Amino acid sequence: MATAFITGATSGIGKACAKALAQQGWNIIATGRREDNLNNLKSWIEENTSVKLIPLCFDISDRQQCESIFADHQESFKNLKLLINNAGLAKGVDTMDAAHLDDWEAMIDTNVKGLLYVTRLALDFLKQNAPAQIINIGSVAGRWTYPGGGVYCATKFAVRALTEGLRMDLLGKNIRVTNISPGMVETEFSEVRFSDKEKAKKVYEGMTPLLAQDIAECVRWAASLPDHVNIQELVVYPTDQASVRDVHRQ
Repeated sequence: MATAFITGATSGIGKACAKALAQQGWNIIATGRREDNLNNLKSWIEENTSVKLIPLCFDISDRQQCESIFADHQESFKNLKLLINNAGLAKGVDTMDAAHLDDWEAMIDTNVKGLLYVTRLALDFLKQNAPAQIINIGSVAGRWTYPGGGVYCATKFAVRALTEGLRMDLLGKNIRVTNISPGMVETEFSEVRFSDKEKAKKVYEGMTPLLAQDIAECVRWAASLPDHVNIQELVVYPTDQASVRDVHRQ
């Protein structure tokens, strides 16, 4: 049975992807830094589907941890056919002249370097199991920048560029590469960014945002298409949002 590897699966889009794909018959390898959440996800999948989930608790921004995980779990990865690079975060909304360098490092290390580490290591298995697929969860912030989000946007511009580069480098190897760029999705994402639940709630006040399940459905659809069909990029907004800065609120 084919295996899907999902990073950042402890909550939000990653968790929704794990559930959606498990219901489609995929075995799941789920990563994240919150072990309790991974174990809860494993329990849900075992109770509600006939597939198995392998929880791997580690930090994708740590190169040594990534290398150890792939070296120590080769048997788990032997049927890998789908990689979903979902793990990512935004920290702070300060302008660049007032931002914290630790926030910049956290975003770059996870959103860019972590994605690269996992992708490079997973490709050894994906190539063996082709036809296969990589789906990167980007953002509309990878197309348009906004004040106070320059570095976060830069990391998502990088994800988009890396997706295009991968597509070129893997041409002829029967590995599809897709970038899914959501607009406003109501998850824990804003809580992490603001470190404040009340501020996070205000982001979605007066409008109807996307849900994690909406993006998981896009992932499921892209992965279900015939092997000769490659969705290069999918930009997904809630109906109440027209750009990174244009949002209709009641």
